[in-house]
Amino acid sequence: MGKLDGKVAVITGATSGMALASAKLFVEEGAFVFITGRRKENLDEAVKAIGRNVIGLQGDSAKLADLDRLYDSVAREKGYVDVVFASAGQGGRAPLGTITEEYFDSIFSLNTRGTLFTVQKALPLMRDGGSIIMNGSIAHLKGMPGLSVYAGSKAALRSFARSWVVELAERRIRVNILSPGPIATNVFVNLPPEAKEYFRSAIPRKELGRPEEIATTAAFLASDDSSFVNGSEICVDGGMAQI
Repeated sequence: MGKLDGKVAVITGATSGMALASAKLFVEEGAFVFITGRRKENLDEAVKAIGRNVIGLQGDSAKLADLDRLYDSVAREKGYVDVVFASAGQGGRAPLGTITEEYFDSIFSLNTRGTLFTVQKALPLMRDGGSIIMNGSIAHLKGMPGLSVYAGSKAALRSFARSWVVELAERRIRVNILSPGPIATNVFVNLPPEAKEYFRSAIPRKELGRPEEIATTAAFLASDDSSFVNGSEICVDGGMAQI
């Protein structure tokens, strides 16, 4: 018996890395998952990798019409949702003095606005007692040069969680933030060697996290094991933001 038996989950931006690892684990634990991604080829590969109990829908979480299509499919195929993992996000680096309007809008449109509407549009389908997980980042807990816009877009999610746990209290829907540290995903492949070394050296165990280590935390937050965890931010960072 899996920890997520009978649950229906939506995971956005799940074509690679942490979110794909989470989708795989959710299915292994008994859930049916709907995943999204912007590129059809990558989405098709992710669906194939998950293998069963999955529907992939091409879409951009920054576009409300795409979110409507997502939840129309959930309503048609399953009729309800228990878990929303709003994972779709965008990184980037722009030091103060070089920040453009286009860069700011692109980061906040997906990371902040997209997360809000991913959650809000799910609510009519969410069963009472469900779980909302937002993909944060330890960037908003540490001062890192060039990351002020990205960190700001993630800091807003902390405020969302505090407000939403109160607003959703009567429905017993929990809201938590999963904030990764440096994880060995495609994002780190093209980093300069000195940047990779900086991140490794800042983690007590001196190595990056693995996508599977994010997935197990996401599964915990999605399951009844975390029934008394609400409004929290869980940092899965190997201790980087804690020292």
